[in-house]
Amino acid sequence: MAGNREFFNRKLHSLLGVIPVGVFLIQHLVVNHFATRGASAFNQASHFMENLPFRYALEIFVIFIPLLYHAIYGLYIAFQAKNNTARYGFFRNWMFKIQRWTGVFLVIWITWHVWETRVAAAFGADVNFDMMANIFSNPWMIAFYVLGVISATFHFANGLWSFAVSWGITVTPRSQQIATYVTLAIFFVLTFIGIRAILAFVNPDLANI
Repeated sequence: MAGNREFFNRKLHSLLGVIPVGVFLIQHLVVNHFATRGASAFNQASHFMENLPFRYALEIFVIFIPLLYHAIYGLYIAFQAKNNTARYGFFRNWMFKIQRWTGVFLVIWITWHVWETRVAAAFGADVNFDMMANIFSNPWMIAFYVLGVISATFHFANGLWSFAVSWGITVTPRSQQIATYVTLAIFFVLTFIGIRAILAFVNPDLANI
């Protein structure tokens, strides 16, 4: 019974990391990327998301609860994990390690990000371009958020590779190699989108570099 429960939990953890958490990450990065078009474009995109029907139900049941489960069980996996170089090989073993490291860091980073934005909004703050620009007026926050974006995009992309293996989508060495290239491309594309958005908040001219 314990083995079946752990199998189910790991499967659910893997699935939630892609749907809905991974989908939300992409959506969030795309909305932030509107900052490259100026403050007005970002504010319009942000307010559109804030005015979605059933917003609070969506946030609680589609974002926060799945994310909380994924984070808590992910921490359990991270601190219980034992690296196996014979099974994963050198490259995959490093991906395995970094996946755990980024997962632990993301728990801290996401908590801080939610506190600075979503919790602040609950107390009356307006989540807009000026709020983000004010956050990024601190160079340490720029570095912190850049590291957070890179961690999030890596964790998602590498988690997508693991998801494809664990759910039987990529079962052959060839398919797993192709999946490695695809997920690396996803990582670079999403990271580019995320970093450009940060640069736009710091200095709109830098976003065009």
